[in-house]
Amino acid sequence: MGYLDYNATTPLGPEALEAMLPYLREEFGNPSSIHAAGRRSRAAIDDARDRLAALIGARPHEIIFTGGGTESNNLALIGLALARESSGRHLITASTEHHAVLHAMEFLRARHGFDVTILPVDTGGRVDPDQLAATIRSDTTLVSIMSANNETGTLQPIAELAACCQERNVLFHSDMVQSFGKETVRPHELGIAALSLTAHKFYGPKGAGALFLRAGLPLTTLHHGGAHENQRRPGTENVAAIAGLAAAAEATDAGLEAEQDRQRELRDWLWEGIRTEFPAAIRNGDPEHTLANTLNVTFPGADGETLLIGLDMEGISASSGSACMVGSVQPSHVLLAMGVPEKIAQATVRFSLGKLTTGAEIEAALTGLSRVLERQNLTLDSEKV
Repeated sequence: MGYLDYNATTPLGPEALEAMLPYLREEFGNPSSIHAAGRRSRAAIDDARDRLAALIGARPHEIIFTGGGTESNNLALIGLALARESSGRHLITASTEHHAVLHAMEFLRARHGFDVTILPVDTGGRVDPDQLAATIRSDTTLVSIMSANNETGTLQPIAELAACCQERNVLFHSDMVQSFGKETVRPHELGIAALSLTAHKFYGPKGAGALFLRAGLPLTTLHHGGAHENQRRPGTENVAAIAGLAAAAEATDAGLEAEQDRQRELRDWLWEGIRTEFPAAIRNGDPEHTLANTLNVTFPGADGETLLIGLDMEGISASSGSACMVGSVQPSHVLLAMGVPEKIAQATVRFSLGKLTTGAEIEAALTGLSRVLERQNLTLDSEKV
């Protein structure tokens, strides 16, 4: 089987599994208990917090463990917006954000009366820092722009965007779910107020995430019922998952640059093979400012859902820029925001590579894709497409 869907989720790494096992077996104490078993579980959480903080150049109390990226995004956006609403009720985000951000913004608009501005992007999917600067108002309190798009891999100019906000005393949050583990993350150096991440995107367990929140920032909690995570996220902590998250983060960071170079070579090999076999193929996203592992390709004339099913039958796991809802395929909001026509957007496949991706898998993917396209009666001759 060729697994080329690492942006959806990664396999659990051996380092994460090893770190988790003691807390899935013998070390089952509640970390809020004062007895020895509880204290050992608490020590595991404290150790994970220290290690993750050190990895990103933060302080331990700036790390809040959550249940994943969606919760981290919601806690950051809703929590910060409500905590600062006396200073202003204008929020800014971008049209290509993950729905965890867009829907949280819509909630704040519909339920709490916030004014939300959604910035457009260029054809590569990038936000213009000058446009952000022009959009910030005296009542703007929070901006949220993701670092890397989950569908196209496009990287945003985070340093410039964050600096623009800092100059105007506006908080800047970034959904770094896709870039963490692929790019170096240093929030204090970038001037970021908050960032979200989730373990299963970098070889950690599902159901574990974290929110970096700069020290001193007030946060309105979303849940109630306990004083966990310094009274910011109540609920008994998932000790095993938190231990796995920290171990996975460290393992992924080790040799990060060399591994990304390797994945970039494989991705480029895949793209060259695709456009050689199917010259009409279109690569979506910014080819220069992009994650090393991500390739989003449109196959004009193809049916995206049939393509994915066909690839699956060939033993190749990939994803789409479309979301299936109630049996109908909806075009990707990301591609539409980039100006891709709806019909073309529906004929798109996202390939995303990871640590275990091999050259043999790339070759198998190209062979399988060629068969799938032929079954859809798509010619491989560019003059006939």
